[in-house]
Amino acid sequence: MIKITGLSKKFKVENPKKLSEQDKKDPRLKGRFFHSIKNVNLTCQSGQVLALLGPNGAGKTTTLRVLSSALEPDNGSIEINGVDVVKNPVEARRKIGFLSGTTGLYGRLSGRENITYFGKINGLDDAEIEQRIEELAQQLDMHSFLDRRSENYSTGMKQKTSIARAVIHRPEVIVMDEPTTGLDIMASATVISFIRSLKASNTPVIFSTHHLEEVSELCDAVAIIDKGETTFEGTIADFAAKSEDGLHDAFIKCLKEEIN
Repeated sequence: MIKITGLSKKFKVENPKKLSEQDKKDPRLKGRFFHSIKNVNLTCQSGQVLALLGPNGAGKTTTLRVLSSALEPDNGSIEINGVDVVKNPVEARRKIGFLSGTTGLYGRLSGRENITYFGKINGLDDAEIEQRIEELAQQLDMHSFLDRRSENYSTGMKQKTSIARAVIHRPEVIVMDEPTTGLDIMASATVISFIRSLKASNTPVIFSTHHLEEVSELCDAVAIIDKGETTFEGTIADFAAKSEDGLHDAFIKCLKEEIN
C-alpha cells in the first residue's frame, strides 16, 4: 500500500525576472519560493491502479519524484508497505520501481546492458538478472532490439527498456510518470498490458496521465492535483459519478469545485 499525507515541496526561484507571465500569476509563487505542491493526499491499495491527473504544471511530477525518494519533501509523510519513505529512503527505494518522465538510458549500452546495470545496483546476481530480463523482454516485446545500442532506439523502445529497468528487481510498488506519452498505438498497448499484469500480481501502481481513456480502461482509483493540492481522491466510480457527460467533464468539474 502507498499512503501520502499532507505532502508539500517548494523550490527556490533563483531569478524571478526569468519566470513566464503564467508562472508569475501562479498563486503558489510566494516571494522567492515556488510551492510546487502544498497539500497532496492519496492512497493506493495493493492490487490497485491509481491515475494521478491534473493540468500541466499542477505538481504531478513533483509528487511522483517525492514519492520515489528522488526529492525530499518539506512536510508530510509517505508510507510504502509500512516503511516511512522520508525517514528511511534507502530501504524504501528498494521497494519502489520508478519510471520518470525522461528515459535517461546510457546510449552507448544496449537495452540488455542498461537493464543489467540496474539489476546489479539492486543486488541481483547474474542468474536472476538473466531470468528476469527474459521475462520482461517477453512481456514488453523487446527481443528484436534488446541487444542493440539504445542510442538508436525509437521512443517506444526507449520507454519499454526504461520500464524493464525500473522493475528488474520486482519492486513492491510501481510509480510511473506519463508512461504512454509519445508512444504509438502498438507500444502504448504493450505498456497498458504490462500495467494490467502488475495489477494481476497485486502490485499497487500509480501513474500520471492526460489520457482519460487509459483511466477508464485501467484504473480503480483517481487522484486529481491542481495548483499543488489534491482536489479529488476516490474510486473510478466516484470520479465517473461527478458528471453524466463522461470523464473529461468530471475532470473539469473537480477543478472547478476547487476553484469555487
